[in-house]
Amino acid sequence: MKMFQRRYTALNLVIALAISLLVLSKNAFAQSVPDYVMKKVPDAQVVGIAMFTYLFWDVYDATLYAPQGKWQPEAPFALKLDYQRDLDGKKIAQRSVDEMRKQGISDEEKLSEWEDKMIAIFPDVEDGDVITGVATASHTSEFYINGELAGSIEDTDFTQAFFDIWLSENTSEPKLRKALLKNQ
Repeated sequence: MKMFQRRYTALNLVIALAISLLVLSKNAFAQSVPDYVMKKVPDAQVVGIAMFTYLFWDVYDATLYAPQGKWQPEAPFALKLDYQRDLDGKKIAQRSVDEMRKQGISDEEKLSEWEDKMIAIFPDVEDGDVITGVATASHTSEFYINGELAGSIEDTDFTQAFFDIWLSENTSEPKLRKALLKNQ
């Protein structure tokens, strides 16, 4: 009987410890929202996380933040990309424009203007660099490089087209979208 009680007590202790660790890790995860995101996205919480891989290379970890962890296209939200490899900033801008075309944007003059603006904002990135795009409450875009504001694009059409690259139902990366929106 005493052996059973010891096992039962030990099992209770293990269960209590596991629950405590889950609560602590959830709180640590919730607290990992960058300050600059918290300032722009009220009550920001992680919606989802995904790794973007191209062929055999991990390119970036993507994290989507939204109020209370519930993404809505019209609400403020942020998409943080933690780069796993070196990339040319100009190529990031060009790839963004290519993805916007795939979303159905066909106004070449507008795409060229947006590309120039992104080239001016996006630096060359190295493994470990972070670019965060914030869709503000006023539907404009702000870009942070390693936590510092690098620039903004005050064009609601751009904001929609840019974030649709990852979040639209027509994205070229549906598995990534699904992972980012997993709590929806």
